[in-house]
Amino acid sequence: MKKAGILNRHLAGALAELGHGDGVLICDAGMPVPAGPRVVDLAFRAGVPSFAEVLDGLLDELVVEGGTAAYEVREANPGAARLMEERLPGLAHVPHDELKALSADARLVVRTGEARPYANVLLRCGVFF
Repeated sequence: MKKAGILNRHLAGALAELGHGDGVLICDAGMPVPAGPRVVDLAFRAGVPSFAEVLDGLLDELVVEGGTAAYEVREANPGAARLMEERLPGLAHVPHDELKALSADARLVVRTGEARPYANVLLRCGVFF
């Protein structure tokens, strides 16, 4: 058994399969999950695991070129907006409906237990060299 990093075998395996340019949607419990992408549902109960915990864990494991969030997060969930802007310099913003449409092209969806609105971000994978 791994002693560090991501222990969830489904998530660890899905991350190992990602390549340059692949999208990873980290979403709250209320975001509609698109059909098509691989889904790893980590939601245990409301708030567990939090969006922040999952985002930080994935950023520890992935090389990320950029991210996209919904404009609406700035007003509806300023804490999540600050967190994303701190962790993802150059974060792009689009209308929430556009973020939902873009998420259909993600290779992986990671669902958190977050119960606050608009705690969703689409990450674009980079390369480590």
